[in-house]
Amino acid sequence: MAGLEKTPVSQEFMKYRSPLVSRYASPEMSFNFSDMNKFTKWRQLWTFLAKSEKNLGLDITDEQIAEMENNQSNIDFELAAAEEKKVRHDVMAHVHTFGQCCPKSAPIIHLGATSAYVGDNTDLIVMRDGFNILLPKLACVIKCLADFAQKQKDLPCLSYTHLQPAQLSTVGKRACLWMQDLLMDLRNLEQARDNIRFRGVKGTTGTQASFLALFEGDEEKVEKLDKMVTEMAGFKQTYMVCGQTYSRKVDIDSLNVLASLGASVHKICTDIRLLASFKELEEPFEKDQIGSSAMPYKRNPMRSERCCALARHLICLVQDPLMTASVQWMERTLDDSANRRISLPEAFLTADIILSTLQNITEGLVVYPKVIERRINQELPFMATENVIMAMVKAGGNRQDCHEQIRVLSQEAGRVVKQEGGDNDLVDRIKKSDYFKPIHDELSSLLDPKTFIGRAPSQQKMKSN
Repeated sequence: MAGLEKTPVSQEFMKYRSPLVSRYASPEMSFNFSDMNKFTKWRQLWTFLAKSEKNLGLDITDEQIAEMENNQSNIDFELAAAEEKKVRHDVMAHVHTFGQCCPKSAPIIHLGATSAYVGDNTDLIVMRDGFNILLPKLACVIKCLADFAQKQKDLPCLSYTHLQPAQLSTVGKRACLWMQDLLMDLRNLEQARDNIRFRGVKGTTGTQASFLALFEGDEEKVEKLDKMVTEMAGFKQTYMVCGQTYSRKVDIDSLNVLASLGASVHKICTDIRLLASFKELEEPFEKDQIGSSAMPYKRNPMRSERCCALARHLICLVQDPLMTASVQWMERTLDDSANRRISLPEAFLTADIILSTLQNITEGLVVYPKVIERRINQELPFMATENVIMAMVKAGGNRQDCHEQIRVLSQEAGRVVKQEGGDNDLVDRIKKSDYFKPIHDELSSLLDPKTFIGRAPSQQKMKSN
């Protein structure tokens, strides 16, 4: 229209942005894999190295160390990008960029190190920190499910095998099945985090030859250097042997437990989606939330669907480190680099997103007992036929005669349900049958759903050995 000016479009909307960051991931996990965090860690590692080399007798001054410490986050990203475009090497570009703001320290930055010193060690730090972000979130989900299970421990519901009604269980017991899987994931994530070691100060192909030369053949000083830097970085152990890089099987181990977590979340959220279809249970649904643009009445389980979608992505990502580790010829090939820049961050970001979303779901699960009761009533009469037979035998009946009587009535009730779309009327048929008159007064107790749930409530209280 005349007189209306176009609103300028921000440049960030003119290029692809990963939805993992722009749409879903938490600020803390996004920062963990940010350039600022990465390159600040590089500068910290260069400072740790210089401090340790100084302490072991190399000609490095306190002034140089202080200069490096004062410029940890003073990063000129435009200069670094220009340097990398010129030298085609990201580590050397940042060595030069760090040297620009630390002119006195420039001669000793990266002294004796290889690119993997900052690259690999930073990746290990970031993965360790990534697990530390995920673990409390996973614990929160488990706590939410524990509270939900306790609240619903006595509510009978249909349980399923082959997605066909089987026996009865409880809503709380089903939540315990979900929780048990997540407790396994909690254990696995803790183990993966605790198993991460530091690459340390290993030199170009892992032999520490450059540092041995710096310390004039003194192996004890080289070992002390490795230990000092490792402790400064917050690790207790290093990988004893390395090529140019730490073994890429470490990446497999880390992403494998995240993929396993993805499988757990996918199963849980699929169950929730199925139960939502049965109208037995729903994820939270806000007052103004829209379920469908075309069907206003719908309450789609969109959070659970999101979790399933992202969990599939997470499960697939473990294929990257598996293939990368398999082709690391000799001491290292560089075809790991570009792949790891994508697969490692995406795995942790995706795990972060699904845990945050699952926490939101489990905090507000809504149960519909009346719907559950109605669904039980459709199936329970069939499940209770064995109880009816036993009661009749106790009342003096013949087991085979009783079996035939209940079989005929069950088939008739089944036709009403399947062919006429009616309710299950087996109980009414039993009540009208003179044959079953001796147990008519017992039918209510014989059909009490709580007598069909076995030890489900008490199993929730059992502690693992």
